[in-house]
Amino acid sequence: MRPLIAILFSLIVVSGYGQEDLLNELEKAQGEQTDYAIQTFKGTRVINGHSIETKPGGALEFIISHRFGTLNSGSYNLWGLDASTIRLGLEYGITDQFGVGVGRSSLDKSYDAYLKYKLLRQSSGVRSFPFTLTVLGSTQYKTNRSGADEGLSTSDRTSYSFQALIARKFSPGFSFQVAPVLVHRNAVDQDFFVNDLIALGLGTRARITRSLSVHLEYYARLNEKENNPNFDALGIGIDIETGGHVFQLVFTNTLGMMERIVVAETNEDFWDGDIHFGFNITRTFQLSRKARSAGTDW
Repeated sequence: MRPLIAILFSLIVVSGYGQEDLLNELEKAQGEQTDYAIQTFKGTRVINGHSIETKPGGALEFIISHRFGTLNSGSYNLWGLDASTIRLGLEYGITDQFGVGVGRSSLDKSYDAYLKYKLLRQSSGVRSFPFTLTVLGSTQYKTNRSGADEGLSTSDRTSYSFQALIARKFSPGFSFQVAPVLVHRNAVDQDFFVNDLIALGLGTRARITRSLSVHLEYYARLNEKENNPNFDALGIGIDIETGGHVFQLVFTNTLGMMERIVVAETNEDFWDGDIHFGFNITRTFQLSRKARSAGTDW
């Protein structure tokens, strides 16, 4: 699984670079212009999962994500605020379309790392294309040593995922994303789970004001066993943009902030009131003077 994902991701990236360079040269020679859609989503996350967005070349994004306990835990636990799960992450844009990221979550004491490449871009003009396609390959490793994780081997602690993120910005006020995803876990209870879980992620962004928008996100598991005890992940987010910060209020039934947990290990039911309040805060630092590629905020 690991060599397959690595080889596939590398071929897609190399192919994308070659196509982009060739088309850019042809466009320059013809003296015509292509406008690319920008800010399909304001950040690199829809809510819990990735969006099609990558950071500009030379930009470093610091991501702080918190999830508290469930709202239905009552006043004794201050409606979940007594409990807290956190992920700290960094994402760096090597180019405007290719980025790398790392993170660490307190849940399962897990680390994650990923490569993200914007292969195709929604555009109008001489080169018109209807949507943006970003591919993402990631790995997660849990270091927790207690409970069921005690004594696990390095291989059993490791999981992988591969995603194709497809989104269209229909207008300045509405964007929609479809994200087929494969999550591979090396060790699962074969009576209840599959090693290779396929899911379909759906995400939307609706802008309310210039700095306020509402997000919805849902991951539907497609091939899990019928007797598994988990649930599909569902989230509602309210984005508030303030300059270089994006502050997002979150209501979701998953504590996960990486693919393995969000897609494959969400064990609470949103419709039964198992809703976690939380937030995502991002801050971008421009480490070089390289500007973002030209685009149009349709």
